[in-house]
Amino acid sequence: MMVRQAVIAGTAALATAMATALATAPEARPTGENGDVVAVEVLPGWRTGPDTHVAALRITLAHGWKTYWRAPGDAGIPAAFDWQMSTNLAGVKTHWPVPAIFVQNGMRSIGYENEVIIPLNLELASSGAATRLVGDIELGVCEEICIPAFVFVDAKLPARGTHDPDIAAALADRPLTEREAAVSHVTCAVEPISDGLSLTVRATMPPIARGEAAAIETADPTVWVAEPRVTRDGDMLTARTELVRYDAMPFALDRSGVRMTVFGAGRAVDIRGCVGE
Repeated sequence: MMVRQAVIAGTAALATAMATALATAPEARPTGENGDVVAVEVLPGWRTGPDTHVAALRITLAHGWKTYWRAPGDAGIPAAFDWQMSTNLAGVKTHWPVPAIFVQNGMRSIGYENEVIIPLNLELASSGAATRLVGDIELGVCEEICIPAFVFVDAKLPARGTHDPDIAAALADRPLTEREAAVSHVTCAVEPISDGLSLTVRATMPPIARGEAAAIETADPTVWVAEPRVTRDGDMLTARTELVRYDAMPFALDRSGVRMTVFGAGRAVDIRGCVGE
């Protein structure tokens, strides 16, 4: 367990040091030596209702570089978005297209390479007011090493807008729901370990591909989740992992907040919540 805690502490220290070393840059590009690594463009999108709008971020990466999904894996850095400077914006829901899984130096990460379009479903404060999407964004980007890149976006959104096929395609690139994937029953078994909890998730569902993988998230952002070990027995998929709080303090698991994504052959299934066995 000392090894795992050292990895967690080392990762946090590295991220802090890199964040201190890099500064936020204008025009949606990171500063310094990494200015040509990643660029972010706002796709203005269109109005989907009186108080709703869909826009998107187009993230373009230099050759060989990757960025990360909402749960980046042990080798990645999660994205962070701050939209507080926006006008006429009541809420933002980020839509993550189905990612790929990468393994480098024996560590797994989950994300995207070359280019990804991330749709944003926006809730507007007022249907009649002008809307401006302004944000500070921190993205993890990785080639041989992983670093945080800081970008700033500022875009006026159209009062109506036009349908954008690129945004529509990104919205369609989503995991299957439990119903679409014929998931019929999901259970969680929890046992204490020396510094946290052991979690076993069992889901009754047909295979989506050979060699399925999974990512497990909890509702508590202070909990680190190990890469699950996935096995199959017919229609029963089992994923085993360990959960440890970053401060190593005891905690209780909210089963309703457990989220498992199953990956295989470019497809994914989004499974939310589980019941005790």
